[in-house]
Amino acid sequence: MISSSFGPGAFDEFVDQVVPELQRRGIFREDYAGNTLRDHLGLDPVQSRAAVAAA
Repeated sequence: MISSSFGPGAFDEFVDQVVPELQRRGIFREDYAGNTLRDHLGLDPVQSRAAVAAA
């Protein structure tokens, strides 16, 4: 189980030690799918209301 830690640097240690191991095992991504959070989550881009109204 992963829970929050109260010690200073606990999250840094997790990122530095656990994430590379997960990546080595092919469980965690090594690259992102795009440039935005929506890209990373696989969501369609949002169009402005003006662009939708013009179409």
